[in-house]
Amino acid sequence: MENQRPFFLIVIVLFAVLLYFAWDQQQRAGIDGVVHETVEEDMELPDRPGEPVEPVEPAAPAFADDERPTEPVAVDEVRDAEIPRVLVRTDLMEVEISARGGEIRRVDLLQHRQDVGDPTPFRLMQDDGEPFFVAQGGLQSREGPAPDHRTVYRIERDAYELREGMEYVEVPFQWNDEGVEFRKVFRFHRDSYLVDVRHEVLNRSDGSWRGYQYIQLRRAPDPPGMSPWYIHTYSGGVIYSPEDRYEKISFSDMAGAALSRDIRDGWAAMIQHYFLGAIIPPRGEPYRYFTRSLPGEHYILGMSSGWGTVAAGDEGVFTNQLFIGPKEQDRLTVVDAEGLRLTVDYGFLTIIANPLFWLLDKIHDFVGNWGWSIIILTLLIKLAFYKLSAMSYRSMANMRRVQPRMQQIRERYSDDRQRMNQALMELYKKEKINPLGGCLPILVQIPVFIALYWVLLESVELRHAPFILWLNDLSSRDPFFVLPVLMGLTMFLQMRLNPAPMDPIQQRIMQVLPIVFTGFFMLFPSGLVLYWLSNNVLSIAQQWVIMRSVEKQQNA
Repeated sequence: MENQRPFFLIVIVLFAVLLYFAWDQQQRAGIDGVVHETVEEDMELPDRPGEPVEPVEPAAPAFADDERPTEPVAVDEVRDAEIPRVLVRTDLMEVEISARGGEIRRVDLLQHRQDVGDPTPFRLMQDDGEPFFVAQGGLQSREGPAPDHRTVYRIERDAYELREGMEYVEVPFQWNDEGVEFRKVFRFHRDSYLVDVRHEVLNRSDGSWRGYQYIQLRRAPDPPGMSPWYIHTYSGGVIYSPEDRYEKISFSDMAGAALSRDIRDGWAAMIQHYFLGAIIPPRGEPYRYFTRSLPGEHYILGMSSGWGTVAAGDEGVFTNQLFIGPKEQDRLTVVDAEGLRLTVDYGFLTIIANPLFWLLDKIHDFVGNWGWSIIILTLLIKLAFYKLSAMSYRSMANMRRVQPRMQQIRERYSDDRQRMNQALMELYKKEKINPLGGCLPILVQIPVFIALYWVLLESVELRHAPFILWLNDLSSRDPFFVLPVLMGLTMFLQMRLNPAPMDPIQQRIMQVLPIVFTGFFMLFPSGLVLYWLSNNVLSIAQQWVIMRSVEKQQNA
């Protein structure tokens, strides 16, 4: 019985890994299988662009009655071919902004391809494809004019470019009514996915102007088949607050109930695998965060500022920032928004995954290849756990050495299980063997394995990263399954080095496990299989050396 415990522990741990990934894929599937309810807006909206929409009064505001922000009504929009658009090109992005509301209607990321074999820039935002994803914003006022996201602005030019030697380029939109002039200005910076947005109010009327700013992201769920069926990552809304930290608000959450929460020093984002669009309001100012569900399975996540007053003859400015781009951790870290790096979702093992990515990134800075970086990281992990692994392998070598005597005890006391277990325990004690010691290498590797799985799956830095020969994308599975087959062979060889279970049924199960895991690893990113293969090779080398050492000591 004692000899069966290590066997069952190893099998349980291995299948626990399989069950974890099956469960985690379901948890990260986002809205799969959810029936969405549509929330209808019960009010009539004016047809004239620029006419203010009556705000929705939120319940239980955290602000004083005179200063509380309100939430703009989400209005269903369609692509209007007659509305002019402004094309903006920087060193990292090509952006299309509609004169209607100054909406960002298309964003192409020039440094990221659509696919390994497709050089087309990756399209993050779009209004004429799937998924629908745009950024909107405007001003609201109960009295007097205010340009919302349906107002048609005047534009000065239809194209802007960040030319050589320019650090930024500004794109203005203008509208005026009743003596008040409004300007919505976008500022795009060199080598940055951060976009500054400001609403300028120039009050040339005889009375004061009072209003507030709102910003919102509108998105549809990912269409079926957008991601490979074997990879499920979260797609939906997230908000961050210093009190509650990182919170996911899925599309089904938005369909079920509208959010209304006052947050200071937070941010909101729509995220997907590798990329995000985030709203970053000014630090130190309270904003009201809200969600809306629209017909056609469109969802809005946004925020509104407090009321602001611009006296007659004076000027006022409302500001915010948008981050529209990849989840590159170096860029997320430098943005003045605490917790934005959490959009790279490593799950509950973030505490392990973050140091692993940091070390992997530093190695990559030195060697310049993510595949070799993974191999070197594996070697460093093995060195870190060398003594612990050595103790375990020595225990397995001793178990293998005394296995003939264990078989004799099993045959001698086949009719008395209690006496057999007692004799086995005496043998372990005499030979100073821990029957569970051989399981430690696997137990130690499991948290690191799961954490590295999410590092390789979630880190956009490894997207389309080549290694050697046919391996041109470490974030996707091996197209020819060479690495999974090699991993299965090394797993089979590693089990041959371990003491074989005495029970024939256990032996057959152990022989099948490498085949099961080979099939399972065929679905994993090739970078993860490369890690596991490298780990197996190093483990086999270490175990073989230790077993030879134990045998020499025995024969001496």
